[in-house]
Amino acid sequence: MAREGAGLFAAFRVLGRFSGHVPHVLRYHGRHREFYLATAVGRSIHTYSFNFSFCSTGNTLPQDITCLAADRMLIFASYDNILHAFARNKEVVHTYEGHKARIHLLQPFGDHVISVDIDNVLIVWNIQLEEEYLRMDFDKPTFAVSALLHPSTYLNKVLLGSEQGALQLWNIRSNKLLYSFPGWGLAVTTLEQAPAVDVVAVGLVSGHIIVHNIKFDETLMKFQQDWGPITAISFRTADGHPVMAAGSPVGHIALWDLEENKLMCQMQNAHSTAIAGMTFVPGEPLLITNGADNALRVWIFDGPGGTGRVLRSRMGHSAPPTKIRYHGTNGEQILSASQDGTLQSFSTVHEKFNKSLGRGSINKKKSKKKGLKLDTMALPPITAFASEVAHQSDWDGIVACHQGYITCTTWNYQKTSMGAHKLRPEEFSKHKPIDIYATAVDITSCGNFAVIGMSTGQVDVYNMQSGIHRGRYGKERAHEGAIRGVAVDSLNQLVITAGSEGLIKFWKFRTKDLVYSTELPSSPSGILLHRDSGILGIAFDDFTIGILDIETRRIVRTFSGHHGRINDMTFNPDGRWLITSSMDCSIKTWDLPSGCLIDCFLVDSAAVSLTMSPTGDFLASAHVDDLGIYLWSNRSLYSLVSLRPLPADYEPSLVTLPSTCPMQGQMKVCFYFSPRSLFPCLVCQRFIAFKKNKPREPPKVPKSAPFFIPTLPGLIPRYIAPEEENDTQSKVVNLGILVQKSDFYIRLEEALSTNEYKAPLDLLKSLGPSNIEVELRGLSPEGGGSMEVMLSFLRMIGMMLNKKYNFELSQAYLALFLKLHLKILSSEPKLLEELSKLSIQLEETWIHLRALFNQSLCVLTYMKSALL
Repeated sequence: MAREGAGLFAAFRVLGRFSGHVPHVLRYHGRHREFYLATAVGRSIHTYSFNFSFCSTGNTLPQDITCLAADRMLIFASYDNILHAFARNKEVVHTYEGHKARIHLLQPFGDHVISVDIDNVLIVWNIQLEEEYLRMDFDKPTFAVSALLHPSTYLNKVLLGSEQGALQLWNIRSNKLLYSFPGWGLAVTTLEQAPAVDVVAVGLVSGHIIVHNIKFDETLMKFQQDWGPITAISFRTADGHPVMAAGSPVGHIALWDLEENKLMCQMQNAHSTAIAGMTFVPGEPLLITNGADNALRVWIFDGPGGTGRVLRSRMGHSAPPTKIRYHGTNGEQILSASQDGTLQSFSTVHEKFNKSLGRGSINKKKSKKKGLKLDTMALPPITAFASEVAHQSDWDGIVACHQGYITCTTWNYQKTSMGAHKLRPEEFSKHKPIDIYATAVDITSCGNFAVIGMSTGQVDVYNMQSGIHRGRYGKERAHEGAIRGVAVDSLNQLVITAGSEGLIKFWKFRTKDLVYSTELPSSPSGILLHRDSGILGIAFDDFTIGILDIETRRIVRTFSGHHGRINDMTFNPDGRWLITSSMDCSIKTWDLPSGCLIDCFLVDSAAVSLTMSPTGDFLASAHVDDLGIYLWSNRSLYSLVSLRPLPADYEPSLVTLPSTCPMQGQMKVCFYFSPRSLFPCLVCQRFIAFKKNKPREPPKVPKSAPFFIPTLPGLIPRYIAPEEENDTQSKVVNLGILVQKSDFYIRLEEALSTNEYKAPLDLLKSLGPSNIEVELRGLSPEGGGSMEVMLSFLRMIGMMLNKKYNFELSQAYLALFLKLHLKILSSEPKLLEELSKLSIQLEETWIHLRALFNQSLCVLTYMKSALL
């Protein structure tokens, strides 16, 4: 059974995604006189200005982009066998369908664009008409197209490189092969136009770079690098330095001096993965590179020896995140630890506020000397961490434990670097055992102490400012098994530890004494404490979840429904919801007061970590084999969401992960019409609008209003409706108009005979305080009323008490009535008799209400002191 309507969380956007394995493209905007950089990030295109400010994101495509190209007007992106053209970096304006295999090469060509698929089919498309201009099928065993280039000043000609090593020059207009180059017997990986006309750089799979003159079929220069195939080539132009840069699969960049025909310098570890694309900015000593390590970098060549340094960069994790947590109380920063060994901070506001705290290292100085690839001092990836902002400006505010490593590290958020302390037990200060490692960590709310659990069952506490060991819980160790989780309450009174043997223990924080120990129904895999409410979430190895109240030290809720290992848990800010993720690819939200499941949805890839914003507006998730951090907006803050328990036969739906551009079901395609085709549409729209708004009848002159507008009698001024007026005015005066009886007075008179008091009561309820007083004053004989009407009013109050509704309103009416007419009521026997009846009714009603109040107060007192 599927629940109607949307769920509790809606896909918002992704953080930390900047680049992929697709080479970037650089475009020059003539009107802005500025260069723009476009990169493919998953299913979207990101556009950055020259100073790396994020400009826009294009329409989301159904699949990941595999190829990218651009001319002066459009950006071309392909996925699988479909090619799209984007205008203004955003809207899809053209779609080209004709390939039967995945497209892997693109080349803009004037009014045409050329695409080549892996089945060796080349198609030349007319950009505006979206039609095939030319289709060419190559024999894959003899000439498999691997590179494509339009040589400068070569009209209607393209140069093709092959996996067999040969090159061919074709005339696209006449569909003729002009010349075949025998090649060098090695596969061609890339082709790049040199600044000189007729000269092309050819990158080979062996690491050779051939600078070749295609007009005379003559090799001018030959270079070789030792890092594998050439992945990208770019030439430095127009600034007086003839330099060629070449990229490699291991992330190194080689710079070659074309005047002296030698290697000028090397930029090792420019990226941690293969160099996907590189482009020298025309007329500037700047090189833009991107790689599959999720990084974009701009290098400036202003140092000695021609080497470059990083001028600007946008980078995320190069490996999937393992743990994410919100940092601070404003909900604007997310700390993320990754399998690449780095700790980074991503801003939910803007990318310019992102921070990288670097990579953990045993010795920073030695790590810098050895470099990234040969660094034996690097620490393993972070598996768990905790952070506090209380004293982060004074000392380190983050503590982390590493995979299979006994030493825990501290990190400084303000300095964006690893801290000064290495926290490990004193007995292991000289030697580091292999089979003992830190498993869990927590930091106190004051930021002064860190509590660390070990695989041996030891739990130690350290001072964050000095790094000094401050004690251990238990005589030798706190648990017989490995520590699966540690938590400290908000006032530093209790430390809670969970062991793999199935025990959970409560310790005095300062004295280290054991307060309480209880056995769990199963071995715990992790714990999470909501400090404000004192609620502890426990994930068990049998895929169930327990909720424990640290005051009564009892499990008050048990949730079951996951069918895989529970990866992470998070509470919402008020502690009412517990959100869990599991290896069964589900994310579930449990309501703690009712003990029910209120939301559940599935994702393609299991979420390994969850964290809820301190402000409650976003849920962040990290997923298996995914580099991004995904934000889900809390729909209950801005729309009506059903929080009723889900039925037992509820079937969760599969939700697409957030993208950089919102995607509603299918891709949103914006079509562009030329002025010639747009003009008839405007004419049709104008005709339709004119026909729709044509008046049905001529306008009528409004009837002139009388000078004295007639009104109805009564205290409330009301005008006579037009249909009540007579065209012929009578000169006979109607004496009934002079009787000043209000509607309320008339309704009370009628109620004496009918005994129906609903009409006068509804009329009285619609009046304001001053009008109510005027109406009650008019009931007495002195005000123009009568004893019968006053008696009718008292009976109306009695009716309200009998039906047991509007109790406070009846009290207010009666109090005002007694205040105004006490003298008259005391002298009339009929009214006194009616008042005595009301007194009995009031006493009986109050006794009933008092019993209800006492019952509610008892329940409320129990809810405050007892368990949820």
